[in-house]
Amino acid sequence: MPTSAAAPPGPLDGILVVSIDQAVAGPLCTMRLADAGARVIKIEAGEGDRARDYDKALGSTSAAFGWLNRGKESVVLNLKDPGDLALAKAMLAKADVFVQNLAPGATDRLGLGAAQLLAEFPRLIVVDIMGYGRGTPYAAKRAYDMLVQSESGICAVTGTPDVPSKVGISIADIGTGTNAYCAVLEALLQRGRTGRGLAIEVAMFDAMSEWMSLPLLHYDYMGVETARYGLSHASVYPYRPYHCADGDIVVSIQSTAEWVRFCTAVLHLPDLAKDPRFIDNWARVQNRDALDAAVHEVFTPRSCEEMIARLEAGQIAWARVSTLHDLSVHPALRRIAVEMPGGERVEMPRPAGRPVASGSKVPVLGADSARIRAEFAPGAAPAACSRA
Repeated sequence: MPTSAAAPPGPLDGILVVSIDQAVAGPLCTMRLADAGARVIKIEAGEGDRARDYDKALGSTSAAFGWLNRGKESVVLNLKDPGDLALAKAMLAKADVFVQNLAPGATDRLGLGAAQLLAEFPRLIVVDIMGYGRGTPYAAKRAYDMLVQSESGICAVTGTPDVPSKVGISIADIGTGTNAYCAVLEALLQRGRTGRGLAIEVAMFDAMSEWMSLPLLHYDYMGVETARYGLSHASVYPYRPYHCADGDIVVSIQSTAEWVRFCTAVLHLPDLAKDPRFIDNWARVQNRDALDAAVHEVFTPRSCEEMIARLEAGQIAWARVSTLHDLSVHPALRRIAVEMPGGERVEMPRPAGRPVASGSKVPVLGADSARIRAEFAPGAAPAACSRA
C-alpha cells in the first residue's frame, strides 16, 4: 500500500484525552477521538488491556486490540500506588476529556469518580461507560456485550422462529462507544460556550434499549410482539432473501411504488400488485407466507444473473448474502494500513466519514511511560496542548 502524505491537523487537534478503558466500548470511543486528531493517553495496568491477548490474529496483538487502539499513547500505572495515582491526577488536571469503562464503582474507590474530578477540575469532561444506568436496580451489575444484548431484548427479535440469537458482532459495545464519542463532541461544543466541563453517563443497556424502540413501540402501543424471522424483516415486506437456481438474492421493497414495480418489472405479475392480501406493507407483513410462495415461483427456476437484471430494470434494491471471503475482496471495501505493536502492517476497514491516514500505530504496552511520567511529573513544564 503506498505511503500516505502526512494528514493535516484534525478537528480535535489540541484536545487531550486520558482514558482508563479496556475491551471494546471505551477503546472505540477514544479511537474515534484519536482519529479526529485528539491526543489520547491510555492508562494501562501492568498486564495491559485484557483485549491485547484475546488472540494473536495480528501477530503481536489481538484483532480487537489492533482495531480499537490506533493512534494512542500507552502509559503503565499502578493506580493503587499513591505516586502513580497522583501522576494520573496530574494528567487529568491538564486533560480535556477523561473516559473510563472499569467495573462499577472502581473509579470512585480510587478517588477518580466524576463528582470528585469535576470538583477539582471544573473544565474536565468525564465520561463513564457502564452496563446499566445509575439509579436503576441494575447499576452495580457487571455487563458484557452478549449479556446486554440478552437483557435488552435484542436476542428476542434476532434469530430463527425456533432459536433466539445474539447479533454476530458486539453491537452493544460498538453502539455504546459510538454514543460516547458523540456525547464527547457535544460536551466539547457546550464547554466552548459555558467554560464548564460535564459528567456524562453512557450505559450499554440504554444504547440497546433505544435501538429496540421500533419493536418496543409496536408492543407497547399495538400489542404486537415482534417475532424472529431470520433474514426476513419483521415489519417491512417483502424484505428478505429469495432462492434462485444458483444462489440467493436479498430483495427490499420500501414503498408502494416499489411494490408495483417489483410485481410488473421483476415478477411479471402485474395483477399481484392489486391483490388485497398484498395491497399495502402491513397487509404484506400479515400475509408473508402466501407472498413468498408467489415470489419463489418466479425466482427459484431462474439464475441470479437473470433476476438481478430484472431487479435493476425495475429499480429495486437488492444484495447478495456475502461471506467473510466476499467481504474481504468486496469492490466497495476501502482500507487503511495500521502498524501493530510488533511492527506488522495490517490493513483494516476505513472508518466511515473520515479518511484516516495510513501509518497510524497501535502502542506497545507502556511504550510512552517514561516520556509521560516526565511530562506530567510535579514541576514539569506545561504541555503544549490548547484547550477548547
